[in-house]
Amino acid sequence: MPAHPMSPADLPLYLEAVLLCAPEPVSEPELCAAFEGEVAPQALQAALHDLQQHWAPRGLELVQVAAGWCFRSRAQVRPYLERLRPEKPPKYSRAVLETLAIVAYRQPVTRGEMEDLRGVSIHSGILKQLEARGWIEVVGQRPSAGRPALYATTRQFLRDLALPSLADLPTVPAAGEPLLPPPAAAPPVLTASQPQ
Repeated sequence: MPAHPMSPADLPLYLEAVLLCAPEPVSEPELCAAFEGEVAPQALQAALHDLQQHWAPRGLELVQVAAGWCFRSRAQVRPYLERLRPEKPPKYSRAVLETLAIVAYRQPVTRGEMEDLRGVSIHSGILKQLEARGWIEVVGQRPSAGRPALYATTRQFLRDLALPSLADLPTVPAAGEPLLPPPAAAPPVLTASQPQ
């Protein structure tokens, strides 16, 4: 425990330092543990929201993701950051993205169920690629013949997509609904043979 008890005025200073220096998002229970019970959970939540407001006009923002709280660069400054270390983002095939979407929206799901939904077999390399990226993992086995593995997304998936939870995934239109709204009706075209 520190030599002097922390004053309420010191909390934002220490909280900011902890979050800026943490290599991974920090959960609220971990933050409470870092302050060794000196801060009530309600005071911690209030301080987090105050800190979020304090950083609102800056290049970094304090966000809550599935694993906890962390600082991230704002979307509008990312192009400038990317110029410092130009890296090509990994390109994923349509098959990989379809498989990931099935796992995200239907989890826990077996490989056979994924193949039924996609209508084609899924190469084991696709699942290995998603597991290596840390986006999916085996979470159990279905109690049926052959005991197939059940796949689900990970906290890393939520963190990489900056989502607090799976409930924040975009909604998927029901079967038969268009993905995009229909185009506005075009005005009728008059031809020379039509009366005006």
